[in-house]
Amino acid sequence: MSCANHDQCIDDALARAEAICARSGARLTPIRRDVLREVWSSHEATKAYDLIERLSRHGDQVKPPTVYRALDFLLEQGLIHRIESLNAFVGCEHPQEPHQAILLICDQCGDILEEDNPAVRAALDELAHQTGFAARSAVIELRGLCRACRTAH
Repeated sequence: MSCANHDQCIDDALARAEAICARSGARLTPIRRDVLREVWSSHEATKAYDLIERLSRHGDQVKPPTVYRALDFLLEQGLIHRIESLNAFVGCEHPQEPHQAILLICDQCGDILEEDNPAVRAALDELAHQTGFAARSAVIELRGLCRACRTAH
């Protein structure tokens, strides 16, 4: 996922987060906002300890539990996705609408594209229904090469 104006991309993500939190009555505290900004600082996977290091550069040492609590909050609000295979996080492109996240992760450049496919969502819902499984969340991860990296080779 790449954007023409990354600063605008970050600003849009923060504005969406503010609106979502205001609607749900949740509080986007300064540390939660800072963590979200850092997650959105690139369209690559961000690990918690990288967040701790980057946030600590801006002043006081940020403690791991503080960052993990902020990440938990952002996950609960649907503002970020956890990438299980990388033990990392990425900003959610459309947190204002319920969706099935399909993350396309480029092994070469590290970019992550988020997609939502109604047919895939319907197939997963049907599978859960048939098996009597009550899904709490689901993120599908596809690893490979993005279009730009494939074209470059």
